[in-house]
Amino acid sequence: MPTTHSRARVATLCVAALSVPGLVVTGMLAAQPAAAADPAGYQNVRINEVTSSGDDTVELYNTGSTAVSISGWKMSDDSFSAKSFSPSAGTIQPGGFVTFDSPKGLGDSDKLVIYTSGGTVVDRVEWATDKAKPAMARCGGDGTGAWVTATAKATFGAPNAAGCPASLPAASKVRINEVTSNGSDTVELYNGGTSAVSVGAWKYVDGDTGHSAAKISSSDPSATSIPAGGYVTFDSTIGLGDNDSAFLLDGNGNTVDSVTWATDAAKPSDERCADGTGWFRTAATATLGSANSCSGGGGSTGGTGGQPGQLLGGGGSLTSGCEPEAPSGSHSAPSGTLAWPGGQDVTIADNVCAFTTSTGPEGRDVSGLAYDPSNPSVLWAVKNKNWLFKLTKSNGKWIPDPSWSATGKQIRFSGGSGEPDSEGVTVGGNGHLYVTSERDNTKNSAPKDTILEYDPAATGSTLTPLHQWDMTSQFPQLNTGDKDDANLGFEGVGYVPDSWLTGNGWTDPLTGAAYDPADYPLHGSGLYFAGLEWDGTLHVYGLNSNGTFTTFGTVATGKSSVMDVTFDAGTQRIVATCDNTCGETHTFMKVDAAGAIVPDVTYTNPAVMPADNLEGFALAPASTCVDGSREAVWSDDGIYGFGSKTSSSGHAIYSGTFPC
Repeated sequence: MPTTHSRARVATLCVAALSVPGLVVTGMLAAQPAAAADPAGYQNVRINEVTSSGDDTVELYNTGSTAVSISGWKMSDDSFSAKSFSPSAGTIQPGGFVTFDSPKGLGDSDKLVIYTSGGTVVDRVEWATDKAKPAMARCGGDGTGAWVTATAKATFGAPNAAGCPASLPAASKVRINEVTSNGSDTVELYNGGTSAVSVGAWKYVDGDTGHSAAKISSSDPSATSIPAGGYVTFDSTIGLGDNDSAFLLDGNGNTVDSVTWATDAAKPSDERCADGTGWFRTAATATLGSANSCSGGGGSTGGTGGQPGQLLGGGGSLTSGCEPEAPSGSHSAPSGTLAWPGGQDVTIADNVCAFTTSTGPEGRDVSGLAYDPSNPSVLWAVKNKNWLFKLTKSNGKWIPDPSWSATGKQIRFSGGSGEPDSEGVTVGGNGHLYVTSERDNTKNSAPKDTILEYDPAATGSTLTPLHQWDMTSQFPQLNTGDKDDANLGFEGVGYVPDSWLTGNGWTDPLTGAAYDPADYPLHGSGLYFAGLEWDGTLHVYGLNSNGTFTTFGTVATGKSSVMDVTFDAGTQRIVATCDNTCGETHTFMKVDAAGAIVPDVTYTNPAVMPADNLEGFALAPASTCVDGSREAVWSDDGIYGFGSKTSSSGHAIYSGTFPC
């Protein structure tokens, strides 16, 4: 379940994070910045203030929720080609400012264009004579407000409110409200003011700096005025495409508004939610000329309207019918954590509120994930409230397999009793599913740390275990009568084949010699590594066919908690995953020269992902690799996403890529 700690436990974790030597993993690079830079997050960076009064300074602002690297970015004005600039910092933190002096003077009736290192237009602003003296600034919200001439000295590096006029002109209430790039290439404007605004002399242009601005009045249909609270639409004569922008200029050449979007985000349309004021999101259907439906799939938009959470593409509508739970227990990543090595794009990969059940109608608590090694098109998932799901892909989403059970199957303890607080799942060498439970949900103040074996081929809507191994007595620290302590037990489990242990020279801690599977004739073909949320250790077990088990001791992960465990044959590593409790990190474990299992490298999640209770993690088998990448999946135990009214709220499964 979502990580909840008693006050004493939180204090213990904080002290541990500061004092445990194992948290500094050897052989790694120095710690990354507090927020990992996102090179793909340029769509959330906006020009926020500019002056042409001699010092020619520019301020950029990050409207997003993740840091953005601006290394190698360039700028140009209306008379020189793109040139490099020297920013006050190489990374813009969420809600942060970066300033730089223009490498060439900025004058009256000028423009400023910002490019990524690859030449993609990030943002642009144009102004008429004296409009940037003392400064042109966004007013009514940094990164999102209307462009006006500041009434006081520039406020570089700080919010713009101090230099904004007391009242904004009527034209500043006009906003780009919806755009399409699916062939019709239509732009919708909305007037949020109380009086009509003449737009007959206004112009627009896209992200291609080689294009000249076109007049709105010369477009089809011709538009000359927008009534108060009304809409105007027109078809672009210069075309709008993927990874494009739309910039709106008044009759004097001053920038009024802009929006930037990514691939397919404006198909069928990119719309503000709510009209004129909200963030942009990908719409389910275009609503040109009328109020936006705000029932889209999230999309990948940014710029003036970029909702932080909507860097995640795909997905369903906003939350309806389930109750997300805000994350808890956040702490920083261990020192030496590296940036995610895979792609920075992540998509929502399930339907909204997809995991509502009779014991968990709120739809939360999807925890452990495991690919089926015999069929990588199958993903197994467990929900804390004693439910098991077989997921298969449909239109890019992981959905419950209707041929197995469209609503999941309920699981029980031996004898058909209780409600396992199922947290982790793995596929054993025999093809059976092994699930960890830390409590019986009918008695949630008492620990019940068990591993349960289920046959996925069994019929019926309820599954009982073939075997059940109970390790509760090994963890007296959890048996305090406090439900929070009882909730810190077995959180994940991973099956590790004997062949990997012997092939890498693992030393059997029970004999002190090289591990020999023949010494344990009843254990099958591998061992099971159960992750303990209490202290981040892995507990190694041989699960015997007669219902007994062999304990092979513990493995330190270097982290304060573990939420999921998987063995990845592609990297030949055991992966211990921790959610926001440890800064959303994955520690890859190897066998060292001395025969011990130790941390090798730790990665954080892609920067676009939310910092939630992401308790499940799995990597697709290497056999699925395409163009050097394979799928990585995460599950959000609280289906919180980026919060209420974002496209990620109500979703549990995220999909990204990891190198082969």
